[in-house]
Amino acid sequence: MRADHDVVRERDRPSQCCLVLEGWLYRYKMLEDGKRQIFSFHIAGDMPDLQSLHLKTMDHSLAAPVQSRVAFVQHDTIRELVKTFPRLGALLWRDTLIDAAIFRQWMIGMGRKDAPQKIAHLFCELFTKMDAVGLTNRNSCKFPVTQSALGDALGLSTVHVNRSLMELRGNGFITLEKQTLTILKWNELQRYAQFDPLYLHMETTAEAA
Repeated sequence: MRADHDVVRERDRPSQCCLVLEGWLYRYKMLEDGKRQIFSFHIAGDMPDLQSLHLKTMDHSLAAPVQSRVAFVQHDTIRELVKTFPRLGALLWRDTLIDAAIFRQWMIGMGRKDAPQKIAHLFCELFTKMDAVGLTNRNSCKFPVTQSALGDALGLSTVHVNRSLMELRGNGFITLEKQTLTILKWNELQRYAQFDPLYLHMETTAEAA
């Protein structure tokens, strides 16, 4: 998928789900006035449109902010796999429940945290997810999300995002250069963002079973 390309669009009726292999995807919806609301960001290993297996018509769109690779799996194939391997069905169900937990956490951020805290929390969330699947390099990771996209995800203007990033840099928490996020003070950033990874349910497969 090339950058800024839609994988699936609102009102589509897809017959397949996608799995992110490389790169990033994000869910979004365009409002009538042309404004964009981003709902979530997805990295390698995520299946961000799993709900299309049961909800026939897409109520939002899914796009790639950077050049990415995805695999498509037919709905009928997933249904057959779930019948043959019931535990796989349980894991897919668990994935949708964690997805809902992330939405709840984003709602708290939108309603109860100031702009720098919102951004700091998003950094903690995405770094934790990437670290779990080996996509970090010590305290750094790729972060191809523009300031505009951050604003669309967190309900902030680009000016507000820029000022908030300056504050996070000024506190010595992070650097963000050339699409690379480096967390300089992990424990301090977590406390500042009030980040508790519980909602990500990062147990191993054996622990979650």
